[in-house]
Amino acid sequence: MEYTVHEVSQQTGISPYTLRYYDKLGLLPGIRRDANGVRRFTDSDLEWLDLICCLKSAGMPLRQIKTFVCLSHEGDRTLEQRCDLLFAHRDAMQQEIQRLQRLFGVVTGKAQCYQEQLERYRQHGSLVESSGYPASAKISREDCDYDG
Repeated sequence: MEYTVHEVSQQTGISPYTLRYYDKLGLLPGIRRDANGVRRFTDSDLEWLDLICCLKSAGMPLRQIKTFVCLSHEGDRTLEQRCDLLFAHRDAMQQEIQRLQRLFGVVTGKAQCYQEQLERYRQHGSLVESSGYPASAKISREDCDYDG
């Protein structure tokens, strides 16, 4: 079965503009056009689109996704390169997960501290000063994305 850009957009929630952009970037090299130049997506194209969206949602830059797509279209001789690319991204994701877990701990500790202060305030009508930082909430500047 074949689908137009608008049909794919309705099925996937991806805007027509984004679908055309992905095609223009070469992320969807299998997309054919009919006699009028209208893009025609197949079920196979939709599977590729799902993978592209998964990789993008996982934080892979479009440049790397294009590399992966190009390698895939070169066939089995690029299996090792594709594995390397995916494992490298997986490792980067794991590091980001660990960074976010540290930040989650800091935010959770801070929220609990304020919750305790609020409970003391409700019980006694005043706050007892506290630093608000639990001892386990060590964080470095590298963990935070400072914009300046």
